Amino acid sequence: MDFDVAVIGSGLVGASFARAARGLSVALVGAEPHAAPPAARPDAFDARIYAISPGSAAFLRDLKVWPLLPRERLTPVHAMRIYGDDGRSLLEFDAYRTGVAELAWIVEDRLLHEALWRALEARDHLEHFAPAECEALEVSERAASLRLRDGRSLNARLVVGADGAHSFVRRAAGIAAREAAYGQTAVVANFACERPHGNVAYQWFGGGPVLALLPLPGNHVSMVWSRSDADAARLLGLDPAALSREVAEASRHALGALSLVTPPRGFALRRLDTPRLVAPRIALIGDAAHVVHPLAGQGANLGFQDARELADVLVRREPGRDPGDLRLLRRYARARAEPVLAMGATVHGLYRLFDSRSELLARSRNAGLNLTNRLPLLKTMLARQAIG
Repeated sequence: MDFDVAVIGSGLVGASFARAARGLSVALVGAEPHAAPPAARPDAFDARIYAISPGSAAFLRDLKVWPLLPRERLTPVHAMRIYGDDGRSLLEFDAYRTGVAELAWIVEDRLLHEALWRALEARDHLEHFAPAECEALEVSERAASLRLRDGRSLNARLVVGADGAHSFVRRAAGIAAREAAYGQTAVVANFACERPHGNVAYQWFGGGPVLALLPLPGNHVSMVWSRSDADAARLLGLDPAALSREVAEASRHALGALSLVTPPRGFALRRLDTPRLVAPRIALIGDAAHVVHPLAGQGANLGFQDARELADVLVRREPGRDPGDLRLLRRYARARAEPVLAMGATVHGLYRLFDSRSELLARSRNAGLNLTNRLPLLKTMLARQAIG
């Protein structure tokens, strides 16, 4: 079984790359077989949601994925309010003043997966291997050979690692990863809110904890609350009424009383980055290459931008050029180096800044929010950097 590209990992990033790699034969290797989810109910939301930037939405639209999402489950973000930990400092972003229709779209994980798979069904020269797990990877001058645990083997001129933070491809290629635990867990849940959210996303920095409430259809919001591991375990053990009260209080009752509508879940937070994104016949995308704190909501967007750039490099390569040629792959690595480094440094810097218990830093960071809020050009620059 010979392919131009073998994509290891069939999540959002791997599936989007497989769809975008036009003109190439693709093997998509995933741990889970694809199964259509049950029909979405208007009163049931996924625990996991994504803030999809306009740039990522344009990429998904180009892949013919965006029109497959149910419009009634897409929520545009028209404004964002970020509060410091002193109760007074505030930084506001507005789509209209930024010159865009929306700052982001809030999309549920299950619905985005389903739309991607429906789009993949229309792709020629794609073979899906699932459930499948990689056992060995060997790279030669002409091709890479993959052996799966079920005994099947396949050859590809390029192997794309889209297999997450614990990437088999990254380890097999000998690409080191720098990892560090944040000592925090992201608690996610969805709530019905007493007051309309008005398509506004809210975020509160609390001197360590970071709470975000993101708009969902109707009077509903999705919560992402990054807390210390011990605090998160306590939150996950609360009954629905107690958790709702604590979130309402932490959000300063901005949306009135809250009522839990989906059980909370916890995700341990880690930082990961790699010194290089490519090796001979290997390229890394998404969480296999970098993992950032969710406080900026940019993890999925970074992955989609990786997929878009790598696919573009391959599609635009010279006629007859080997897609696994390391010099070709370095075009992708160079294009992604600055955006990935800048986003990682910004997100980690914000985390360290607001996690500090220093009184001097507390005054400085809150003053910085207020100062930035009074500088329209700086705000517009920051917003445009985030929307991709």
